[in-house]
Amino acid sequence: MNATPAATGQLGRAAARLSPALGLPTTATAPFCPAEVQGTVAVPAGGALSKRLVAVLGPALLVAVGYMDPGNWATDIEAGSRLGADLLFVVIGSGLMAIFFQTLAARLGLAGLDLAQACRTRYGPRVRVALWGLAELAIIATDVAEVLGAALALKLLLRIPMAMGVGLTSLDLLLVLGLKGVGFRRVEAIILALITVIAASLMVNLALSPPSVEAVAAGLRPSLAKLAQPDALYLAVGIIGATIMPHNLYLHSSIVQTRKVAPERRRDALRLNTIDILGSLFVAMLVNGAILMLAAAAFHAHGRTEVASIEDAYSLLAPVTGTALAGAVFAVGLLAAGQSSTFTGTIAGQVVLEGFLAIRIPCWQRRVVTRVVAVLPALAGVLWLGDGGVGPLLVFSQVVLAAQLPFALYPLIRITGDRAVMGALVTPAWLTGVAWALFAVLAAADVWLLAYTLHG
Repeated sequence: MNATPAATGQLGRAAARLSPALGLPTTATAPFCPAEVQGTVAVPAGGALSKRLVAVLGPALLVAVGYMDPGNWATDIEAGSRLGADLLFVVIGSGLMAIFFQTLAARLGLAGLDLAQACRTRYGPRVRVALWGLAELAIIATDVAEVLGAALALKLLLRIPMAMGVGLTSLDLLLVLGLKGVGFRRVEAIILALITVIAASLMVNLALSPPSVEAVAAGLRPSLAKLAQPDALYLAVGIIGATIMPHNLYLHSSIVQTRKVAPERRRDALRLNTIDILGSLFVAMLVNGAILMLAAAAFHAHGRTEVASIEDAYSLLAPVTGTALAGAVFAVGLLAAGQSSTFTGTIAGQVVLEGFLAIRIPCWQRRVVTRVVAVLPALAGVLWLGDGGVGPLLVFSQVVLAAQLPFALYPLIRITGDRAVMGALVTPAWLTGVAWALFAVLAAADVWLLAYTLHG
């Protein structure tokens, strides 16, 4: 989304004039507006650990669904089909890096600023607008993947044309309008339900086509020799690029502030949020591992090493497992993964718009803008390339995300290591050193992925 702040403001004013006539909200409202939900969930100052933990659990769930989106499905399926379980250690390593960086985002939020607000405070107008534009581009790229995934799931389940499925994804605006004014806990409950559906669908398919214990154990062992296989390094970097998403850093640093925590209890809140992150992202890591192992057991083990798309995987699951249930359950999980952007994309969009530019608009307007900008390239790609273009479009969306990641990680690491901003929650020097080392690895991987994609 390359609109200027002035253009965004004009769009908001135009929509505001139209809203009363349509009976739509004219102000930013809960649960999707960061300012409206900040401090709305009370965390007990004392008492049992279990009660405090229950109050804190939730924000990382919204982050976790971003690590299970259709872009991850496409990458993991191709890796499992081509190389079996060999890249399982990459999935686990990527998940651990994601956990590390999300704890930094949560630390920043507990210090009182989300990442977008911190960037607005720290940088001048040109850098601020540039970072805002890159953050918007990452959100749109994520939404493109969600649109394509949800549309493909609708095609598989309802036998409708892909282009029609792309159009139907726009109806998720009704969900945004229907949730106007509800508490943030309601959104977290819906996300938990979506994650449960995704995980259950994969567990059913793994039960129908179980991997061997030996294959799982071998896949967990890191090995440079595995990366020397044809396409292995490309797929490994693709897994990393599809796992750590820029918009999740902005999102998480904001939504941890939905919890009302006394300043003197922030260290305790950080420990509780770390548990939230570990639990939620561990589930996401298991889901990604399950997708790869499903492809390894159902396809690679049966000599089908060229399954490079989600649709191919769907069509081959029934013959391999011996039941049509496998494909249907697979498609339901994919639909849940695609639908997750309705919530996370809307909130992340509000976070970056309000944080970088201090602009607040009704959440339905934000959803319309994001979804229209995502639907247009998705629909154009499907009409131009045909249904077979879904795979390349999904991969391209992940490349775009990979290119944006350093621009979110760099300010996050710098700001969380600044005592003047963070106070007592400043990241210890040794953790900052680890963060910079991981940043260098990810930046190098992203550069390699971009070069390979453009010239490969």
